[in-house]
Amino acid sequence: MDLQFKRHRRLRQSAGMRALVRETHLHTEDFIYPLFVAEGENIKNEVPSMPGVYNLSLDRLKEEMDEVVSLGIKSVILFGVPKEKDAVGTGAYHNHGIVQQATRYIKGQYPEVVVIADTCLCEYTDHGHCGVVEGDKVLNDPSLDLLAKTAVSQAEAGADIIAPSNMMDGFVAAIRQGLDEAGYTDVPIMSYAVKYSSAFYGPFRDAADSTPQFGDRKSYQMDPANRLEALREAQSDMEEGADFLIVKPSLSYLDIIRDVRNEFNAPVVAYNVSGEYSMVKAAALNGWIDEKAIVMEKLLSMKRAGADLIITYFAKDAARWLSE
Repeated sequence: MDLQFKRHRRLRQSAGMRALVRETHLHTEDFIYPLFVAEGENIKNEVPSMPGVYNLSLDRLKEEMDEVVSLGIKSVILFGVPKEKDAVGTGAYHNHGIVQQATRYIKGQYPEVVVIADTCLCEYTDHGHCGVVEGDKVLNDPSLDLLAKTAVSQAEAGADIIAPSNMMDGFVAAIRQGLDEAGYTDVPIMSYAVKYSSAFYGPFRDAADSTPQFGDRKSYQMDPANRLEALREAQSDMEEGADFLIVKPSLSYLDIIRDVRNEFNAPVVAYNVSGEYSMVKAAALNGWIDEKAIVMEKLLSMKRAGADLIITYFAKDAARWLSE
């Protein structure tokens, strides 16, 4: 038998050989861990739909941050859970807002940790939308002023990176101008440049208490059917001054991550969202899957697709597994 064919299995013969030719690698430094910080005292409430994820008050933040730092995780992103809300999301840009307080605490106690502030209004508005509302319409331009004000207050509190997630047109331009005029020219913007109106956000809205009280967010978040629109959104944000580009969600949008990676030189961030987390946790708790294998394969797929960084609720678990 004189067959001519390629022997690809030569490079798969042992664990050592497979490691030698492995193309994509995960590192603990790749992960950004989300934290939900709640107003109040002695709060450590597990999110019902997100096992292992908690709403934490400032006085319970130390135990969480000690664990994060001990695992080698270098970056966190902060979301606020205020006691009171109003029509214009005052708590988002108040000097003593919960994210501002948490930022000051973390930067004071753990100065080496990179603090990213989520910049949106939905957690602070009584209607649950990401901007100013008039009737049943979310107004774009009046929302920009409040978002810029929020970003400046977060930078004043010591945030290393501003991460606007609201999807208003022109939000990067407005925030960049606001930061620059306030003297924060060196504070970068990690833009939620490509954010789809996704069914995968449900558990997050439980955690942040940010479910819209009427309608939905389809008029400002992207249609999941659209691909080219993602490149238009990312291009606009780059032109307006974005320093990072987030694609959210990630698992069902790996093609978009690759498109963004191919088109732009800025760091690309995959947001491994709450629904993607909860599905795996639920299946693992039922004994249906090997959680470690599934999670690491999923995170690896995001890196392979082109993500430089991954925002993930699995950050602590993945850091432990990598240390093994």
